[in-house]
Amino acid sequence: MICSSPLFLDSSLFLSYAACSSLLLKMVTPQSLFTLFGVYGDVQRVKILFNKKDSALIQMADMNQAQLAMSHLNGQKMYSKIIRVTMSKHQTVQLPRDGLDDQGLTKDFTNSPLHRFKKPGSKNFQNIFPSSATLHLSNIPQDITEEDLRVLFSNSGGTVKAFKFFQDHKMALIQMTTIEEAIQCLIDLHNYNMGNNHHLKVSFSKSTI
Repeated sequence: MICSSPLFLDSSLFLSYAACSSLLLKMVTPQSLFTLFGVYGDVQRVKILFNKKDSALIQMADMNQAQLAMSHLNGQKMYSKIIRVTMSKHQTVQLPRDGLDDQGLTKDFTNSPLHRFKKPGSKNFQNIFPSSATLHLSNIPQDITEEDLRVLFSNSGGTVKAFKFFQDHKMALIQMTTIEEAIQCLIDLHNYNMGNNHHLKVSFSKSTI
């Protein structure tokens, strides 16, 4: 897959950087790549290549975000296949021409409300960690129990090894058996609607349980 990251030095300049990896075909969508790579930066556009669907271009907001994504995701497993992430020669991800059906392989996320880093000084900047088997959960409704969360994460195809609520029960740590399982859970459950407009926030944790 390829991550491309235009870096705007000022209003008139930009440089491009990128990244690339091989993926298992059918389950990979622009949305799943947006969610995973969005842990490390604000994904602008994603294109799964029409004639090479085990590869994709991912455009990040800037060079630093592309490098973070590459360093933390290269060599990890996604859908049972190791992904390879490298810098790309492409400056930007091109959108399909008007009227051209690309089967949903290209998506523009520029104005997505799910960007983690669009607010200057956001606490999310302080919570960027390598992929790990332990996930940090936040925005948990008060009526959700440990058992509810164990079942939810088990239903993503993994096994929950350990769980720990923070004192206020709005946050928790959940440990899966492998990093691959944690990646799958993050893709499936970040922004999951827990009811009453509580959308679960999922990220990798530096802590273990």
